[in-house]
Amino acid sequence: MKKLMIAAMMLLGTSAAFAGDSEPLKAILKSKTYEEAQNLVKSSLNQLANAEEKAKAYNKLVDLAMDKVSKEQSIITSNQMAAQFGQGKQQAFDTLGFYNAVMNAMESAMACNEFDQQPNAKGKVKPRFQKSNADRLWGLRTHLINGGQQAGNAENTALAYKNYSLYVDTSTHPLFSGIDKTKAPDQYLGEVARVAAVFAFQNKQVENANKYVDIAMKDTAVYKDALNLKLYIMQQGLKTKEDSVNYVNKLKDLYMQDSKNDQIFATLASMYGSLKMNAEQDQIIKDKLTKEPNNFSAWALKGQNEMNAGKTEEAIASFKKASAIDDKNVIILTYLGFCLNSKAANLNVASEQKALYQESMGILEKAKSLDPNRDKANWSYPLYQCYYTIYGANDARTKEMETLNK
Repeated sequence: MKKLMIAAMMLLGTSAAFAGDSEPLKAILKSKTYEEAQNLVKSSLNQLANAEEKAKAYNKLVDLAMDKVSKEQSIITSNQMAAQFGQGKQQAFDTLGFYNAVMNAMESAMACNEFDQQPNAKGKVKPRFQKSNADRLWGLRTHLINGGQQAGNAENTALAYKNYSLYVDTSTHPLFSGIDKTKAPDQYLGEVARVAAVFAFQNKQVENANKYVDIAMKDTAVYKDALNLKLYIMQQGLKTKEDSVNYVNKLKDLYMQDSKNDQIFATLASMYGSLKMNAEQDQIIKDKLTKEPNNFSAWALKGQNEMNAGKTEEAIASFKKASAIDDKNVIILTYLGFCLNSKAANLNVASEQKALYQESMGILEKAKSLDPNRDKANWSYPLYQCYYTIYGANDARTKEMETLNK
């Protein structure tokens, strides 16, 4: 009797060990289209017996998506050959369907890999699908960029974001851990990450926008544009003083990482000023000029602070330092002219007054030539003061400036 029981237990064990696919999995594996299989996976995923079955189910989705990819690729290749050799007819192909199939294949393979990496009944990890999926999908990633561009041109920001973000996510996904990426470095990653951040922000996904812009900032080729976007994203939603202080702290972190970056420096110094953190602002400008005596931004900010504080002489000196470094900055030229006029107005000696107005006039006329439509700075009023003093009220140049200031 005991032997019979043992035999029966062994039989049950053997039956379990060699059990076939579950009925829900069989239905998925019989699917003829991606949509059919996808619906079955969604509705019956929790009914699948284990991680192995779930990996099989998602791999079926990869296979069906790749059928569409292969079909459209065949047409594309045929069209290219026909165009190259002048033989055969161009065939229409499903561009959107092709890009969506690439995206579906990628997403399904990533999901497949998640279950494929889980331990089996014996506690061992033996992935069945990772290598084959990685090999057939890695080379298709650039089509995600094309799909993103097409969606963006169609103003489908959600689909554009999905394509671009998937391209970035797949660059480091465990599915592709076996791919040797050193042979062909990803030259598009930084720019695609920056664009993904833009679309994430447009879709009100601020956390993802920060995620992708941080990736973009690691690429020196797009660092400047990515930094602009990072600062812009950080500036949004500053409604309270606490928000602004948090923003300043984030800027300080960025500045510690890249202390030679003028944009971060100028933004941080300006924020100190707007929060009335005058001591911090003075210190950061002083430190910058100690390390970089010819830093335009530092001299410009120093001059603005001095001008606002009524320290005209000091402001003139700082603005002259700044304009000596960049003599085409219309704002600084205008500020310098304004300060020279202010100094002249407080003098009692006519000859000294006129000399200052003449100096100011030359500077402001240069600002006028660089910015004739006053898009960057309103140089017309201080220039009017110069013309009025030097040429008189009835001079044509004075009249012209008077008209501009009405």
